[in-house]
Amino acid sequence: MSLVFIDTGYLLALELSNDQNHKKALRHWNDVSSSLPFLVTTSYVFDEVITFFNSRSHHEKGVQVGGYLLRSPSVDFIHVDEKLFFEGWNYFQSHQDKRYSLTDCISFVVMSKLDISIAYTFDKHFEQAGLFREPANF
Repeated sequence: MSLVFIDTGYLLALELSNDQNHKKALRHWNDVSSSLPFLVTTSYVFDEVITFFNSRSHHEKGVQVGGYLLRSPSVDFIHVDEKLFFEGWNYFQSHQDKRYSLTDCISFVVMSKLDISIAYTFDKHFEQAGLFREPANF
């Protein structure tokens, strides 16, 4: 079974018609949705998405998107526990030359542990970490 990581920026681009990557995300999603791989994300990515909507007075949208993610049989949530948090923290500390967020670092650790090489993201940091981004060429 192929696994793909799904990141915050991609999820937001799918939902926000005014996002600069909205059309690219929709085209990509339409291309992959008929044979959708199993998607993996973390509770930190989930938190970023929900917080984004709520902090912009779109509580209902946050509830809608959060509910969809939580109920989707295609999405596996990796809950960030203490061990994973510190693995991400160690990754963060050892990459002082990069502008990675802690959430990115935890995502990279999860992808490494699950042998995932592709992320649905618009974040260049995934490529800097040696991973592949889709959609490509945006």
